[in-house]
Amino acid sequence: MKKAALIVLTAIGPADAFNLPGITNIFKPPSPIGSKSTTLANDEPQLLHAISNTGNGKDADIKTQSRVLSIVRRMETGSPPSTTLLSNPEEANMLDGDWFLQYTAPSEIDIDESESSDDKWVAVDAAEGGSKIETRQFKRQGAISGGGIPVDASNAAALQSFDIEKSRVKNEITTGIGLVTVGGTFRQSTSVPLRAVVAFDTAKIALNVGPTLDISFLFNVRAVFKGSKEAGWLETTYLSKDVRIGRGNKGSMFILTRDQDAVTA
Repeated sequence: MKKAALIVLTAIGPADAFNLPGITNIFKPPSPIGSKSTTLANDEPQLLHAISNTGNGKDADIKTQSRVLSIVRRMETGSPPSTTLLSNPEEANMLDGDWFLQYTAPSEIDIDESESSDDKWVAVDAAEGGSKIETRQFKRQGAISGGGIPVDASNAAALQSFDIEKSRVKNEITTGIGLVTVGGTFRQSTSVPLRAVVAFDTAKIALNVGPTLDISFLFNVRAVFKGSKEAGWLETTYLSKDVRIGRGNKGSMFILTRDQDAVTA
């Protein structure tokens, strides 16, 4: 069965508005104009090259995972999205439409303590308060878990479509048995502005041979026991016209592109 990647956000700490620049800074030569944007512009092609030929992350070894996470963290901290991405319709247009999942892997990897970084991404209010969203880590590479349904995404790029006007997200992926579609509504988190909290209400499998199976009722059954239809979230931690990076409630990191062929699977 197939599932989808779900959507995207990041938290930005408050600026220290009262710190004055050090006197020694006056004597430092100015940074080259555009140096930051140039670095970030170089990061995108480096990232796409690093995740190519990894089977959507499934075949990425520890060295590759470490390199990818390093580039991703540089992009997230160097150019975070606006905190009003999900509340400003004009900004949200950049998120609207189709994206293709090109890489998924855990946000943390098993490395020596000496190699760990204090700059790692950390989720804020991961359970989303009363929503009681599951945060048990999903450690599989090249796979996605949406609404509790795990799906192998190593053989095909999953399609994720955002309908900003209707506050809906739909994920589709072609599997060996047919086309799997999972979707639902989303809202902006009250604790993390760049987080989209999703309430799944649709799950269908269009079989290659036979009818379309509608198993959407499973989400309603789970909601009765859980007390909430909300079952997952994604923080958008980096966004450009070509690349989107996100983190999920189960500790996964996602890289998506507008162009389906931007990465060699």
